[in-house]
Amino acid sequence: MQNLKWLERKAIFMGSADSLEESDRVIIGLPMDSTTSFRPGTRMAPYRIREVSEEVEEYSIYQDRSLDEIAFYDAGDVQIPFGNVEQSLARMEDTARRLLARRKKIFSIGGEHLVSLPIIKAYKEIYPDLAVIQMDAHADLRDNYLGEPLSHASVMNHVLRLVGDKNLFQLGIRSGTREEMQLARRCSNLYLDQFLTVLPEVKQKIGRRPVYLTLDIDVLDPAFAPGTGTPEAGGVSSRDLITALLEMASLNIVGFDMVEISPPYDIADNTSILGAKILREALLAY
Repeated sequence: MQNLKWLERKAIFMGSADSLEESDRVIIGLPMDSTTSFRPGTRMAPYRIREVSEEVEEYSIYQDRSLDEIAFYDAGDVQIPFGNVEQSLARMEDTARRLLARRKKIFSIGGEHLVSLPIIKAYKEIYPDLAVIQMDAHADLRDNYLGEPLSHASVMNHVLRLVGDKNLFQLGIRSGTREEMQLARRCSNLYLDQFLTVLPEVKQKIGRRPVYLTLDIDVLDPAFAPGTGTPEAGGVSSRDLITALLEMASLNIVGFDMVEISPPYDIADNTSILGAKILREALLAY
């Protein structure tokens, strides 16, 4: 893959085409968990989700469509220089920028939530009026975490400054500091501990603007997604999440990522298998 020097292919997601040029959707893995604050292991998710995807049907009963009806390519993982956060993010941004220059829609698999930042940066260059929808248990709006400004706990603070006030929509949030809640109420569209019921309002506010959708798997209750680094009780069900993803298909989704699946803390691959199913639905819907 000319000019995509940071990518390497290992396991491949089910149904992937053989050619990048003939595909309009591209999967990339972002296997970084350098700033994970509780339980590390999300760097293993891109590989494991691809492996277990063989257990998931290519056909979606929800959409009456199959992966063999669309053109998507699994381009592999961005090579991560472990311990160097800034260089890791730079490689991700460079890769995303080059794929967008080829008019590809990017579907990313994290990795910790900080990996969303460089991809959104690349998208913002192409779409100046970009809106971001965050599905998450945590606000991720800290100015820094333990003195480090680049953290999975601060990623949405960076995103908010990037896209501007009221262009970030935060769904399912049920954890954060008082300062984060104050910032969110002032500058983002915060739907505190709300999910399906607020989708009509979110869709009405966004209209036909381009949307980047970032999904932190811990928006789900740990009963449905135990394999994550920072589980938070009181979340939504996997059924409600799939319903929400399909409901958002009417929006102008231009990019998607799924982050914070951590295979070492999974039970019988349940979270990774769910991740593969979510990725299938996203590829078909967006």
